[in-house]
Amino acid sequence: MSSPLLKHDVSFYFFALIALFPVMAVAAQPVAMPGPFPQSELVSTSVIDSQGHLVLFSPVREVNNEIRSEVKARLPVSGESRLYEVTKDSNRAKARDFYISELQAAGATILYECSGVNCGRSNVWANQIFGQRVLYGRDTDQDYLVAGTIASDGSRWLTVVYTVTRGNLREYVWVEHLKVAAGAAIPGLGDSGSRVLGPVIVPWQGGVTYRFDWSATDRRRISDWAASEGAVVVLAGFSSLDADETLEQAMTRANKAATSLSEVLAKTGVAREQQKLVIVGPTVIFTDPERQGNRVEITVVKR
Repeated sequence: MSSPLLKHDVSFYFFALIALFPVMAVAAQPVAMPGPFPQSELVSTSVIDSQGHLVLFSPVREVNNEIRSEVKARLPVSGESRLYEVTKDSNRAKARDFYISELQAAGATILYECSGVNCGRSNVWANQIFGQRVLYGRDTDQDYLVAGTIASDGSRWLTVVYTVTRGNLREYVWVEHLKVAAGAAIPGLGDSGSRVLGPVIVPWQGGVTYRFDWSATDRRRISDWAASEGAVVVLAGFSSLDADETLEQAMTRANKAATSLSEVLAKTGVAREQQKLVIVGPTVIFTDPERQGNRVEITVVKR
């Protein structure tokens, strides 16, 4: 008799084990710099041409004068940055909405976004990340996003938008628009020809009930991918092997966690009929520090 842990289609096992790269919406042409927010004034423009430009995909903090971020990349890029001051008859929230709309119209997908203290300290963003003292403002009054686009010619682009309110109530927008050199690995952004999107890594805790550590951006991304006709959502359940448990017990924990997350997805509109569960437990080891311990890795396979 086969184990209940293997009752799901094992052909999907391999999708859960390889390093998969997501595909974003394809733009009709190489991506142009987003236009200026109408209620803003251009302060400065600068060229960016670097073999190791720092782009962050998670909150930032500074420890012993060293920038720490769980997901970051130093990328070979060429592009430009622009600094705008928002006019007094508008505000940075409207500016941020404007840029999100512009990016979506260009076929971009938001890879990471944060607001307020969840982004980290404004001082670090202003001085350590962007090198613009004028961007130093209130930690509670800042927003950051990075969006990715793959153009029809295969080129890959990142757009960074940071907004902040200073202590004197002046508001600023910082925009970076970057073409990333071919071959560079971009967290969350892969090759345009891929049919496999993800993985989105969701750490979990619990036993009887489960708590999943994933962001609104992650949830929205999975829902968007799953909306594609014929898309299959694969949940690969992983677990650590505790010192006092058997392999079967670890596999059971992974199965229960993945099943629980499957129920959560079903409640958010991802039908159970679309889902496939693969229980891996502690049997596969990755060197990537993000892919360790108790987690469910979600990939979406397009038709």
